[in-house]
Amino acid sequence: MNSNDFIQRYIKDSTASLSKMSSDTQLMSEVTNIADECLSRLQKGKKLLFAGNGGSAADCQHMAGEYVSRFLFNRDGLPAIALTTDSSILTAIGNDYGFENLFSRQVEALGASGDLLFCYSTSGNSENILKAIKTAKKMNICVVGMTGFSKGKMDDMCDYLIQIPSKHTPHIQEGHLIAGHAICGAVEQHIFKN
Repeated sequence: MNSNDFIQRYIKDSTASLSKMSSDTQLMSEVTNIADECLSRLQKGKKLLFAGNGGSAADCQHMAGEYVSRFLFNRDGLPAIALTTDSSILTAIGNDYGFENLFSRQVEALGASGDLLFCYSTSGNSENILKAIKTAKKMNICVVGMTGFSKGKMDDMCDYLIQIPSKHTPHIQEGHLIAGHAICGAVEQHIFKN
């Protein structure tokens, strides 16, 4: 397969995955419910936390930036923290407590009752994500799982679940970005435009 064929096929597959998302009424309802939950918590002075590994770690940083800075228009900042970005914290926890405690320790230290935690795991089985969910639940922190077709162990652990209808990690991550942008845009619009 030459480069052109690969690119065309990749974009066609990605578009098909996004089309499945938009026609999935249950998924669209869940995304709307999550936007409403974020809105309610932010209006009560709570914050959003984001945790994920690899490419999903970058998605966490991206989404926190959209809330703190801006998304579609200039407005006041909204409180959001990516638990994936502080190299001193990450390496200290990894060294002292192990990689599996990377996010749970930060949730314990930075989270508070009433906050909302977005947990990204395309498989739904990342150990450090599952531990973060358990810690969040003990602290009365709402958990939104961001996963793919298989759902994994996080399925029964989260308050809300965005399950991208794909088994292909890049397409799952693309779906997460679109869902995350939609949620952020809806929150931003409601708080600052209504």
